[in-house]
Amino acid sequence: MALMDKLFGEFVDVIAWTDDSQDTLVWRFPRHDNEIKAGAKLTVRESQTAVFVNEGEVADVFKPGMYELTTANLPILSTLRGWKHGFESPFKAEVYFVSMRRFTDLKWGTRNPVMLRDPEFGPVRLRAFGTYEIRVHDPAELIREVVGTDSHFTTDEIADQLRNLIVARFAGVLGGSGIPILDLAASYEQLGTFLSGRIKPEFANYGLELVRVLVENVSLPAEVEAALDRRTSMGMVGDLNRYAQFQAAEAMRTAAANPSGGGMGAGIGVGMGMAMGRQMGDVLGAGGQASAPTPAGAAPVPPPLPGGDVSFHVARDGKPAGPFGLGELKDRARAGAFDAESLVWRPGMAAWTKAGEVEALRPLFGAVPPPLPGGAEG
Repeated sequence: MALMDKLFGEFVDVIAWTDDSQDTLVWRFPRHDNEIKAGAKLTVRESQTAVFVNEGEVADVFKPGMYELTTANLPILSTLRGWKHGFESPFKAEVYFVSMRRFTDLKWGTRNPVMLRDPEFGPVRLRAFGTYEIRVHDPAELIREVVGTDSHFTTDEIADQLRNLIVARFAGVLGGSGIPILDLAASYEQLGTFLSGRIKPEFANYGLELVRVLVENVSLPAEVEAALDRRTSMGMVGDLNRYAQFQAAEAMRTAAANPSGGGMGAGIGVGMGMAMGRQMGDVLGAGGQASAPTPAGAAPVPPPLPGGDVSFHVARDGKPAGPFGLGELKDRARAGAFDAESLVWRPGMAAWTKAGEVEALRPLFGAVPPPLPGGAEG
């Protein structure tokens, strides 16, 4: 009895694979030196394909189902073996099980930055990363071109090559898209779809199908992102005059909420706010802009008078005249040849502005009475 068990133990009569891994593409049935018994049972589960290889040559391919191995369902192997009238004795063949399911969440990314020319920022360096999905399209082609005699072939063994294909094509796709950097986030899906279409034929050469490519992020170098953040911050600040008022109000609020700091803290806060307001008023006043209003509860503080070297051009009869210093303009104002409605301009101002709206010229009109009706003089 023991002798019979030994003899039958040399033959394989059940061939199957239960896949409990997440990354196995191809698994070879461990036949070792045992021979496959005539009439053995082959079980191919859903999402699997079984490939018989005879002396290094791909023979028969079995889709999901249960088979009893005979010459009827091993036509190619029967031809290779010369079984013209069927076979009864055991035979040797390598059986590879190929997983046909979808392999997801495979990573890709650029090892080195991709150089591109952006229409707004000029030459830039970009990095990108994402995921992709594959599945086996042609099991025989995969075994012939990639697997060879590997008994346990996983996605890790081909991931580097597939990733290199994606990255190499991504640089060309991104460079040819013409999409500005600031608009890339809205185009990730479009880039992924276009990239997938470009690479599918190359994956097919390995017997694989590229199901999907996802672009998750395209990023700038850290120093460029920092500069972009500063530019964004400037845009958010907006009106510097209002920002100075806000800063002054915040300083006073902080001082009021911290009574333990004493009057010194409150005084410093109010003083800083007033100083900032005056400085912003001085800077913007020469350009025709209103100065910052005096904080509530504080006495009005007039801005310092400009120095004697300040001069303005004056529009007269549709033509510019001058420049005139403040003394000359004061004399012209007394003579009635210059008033608050006269248009003036000096370097640093964006446009011609009414003299009455320029902080530096307002004192000239405070002491000059308007002309009396009827031409009477005061």
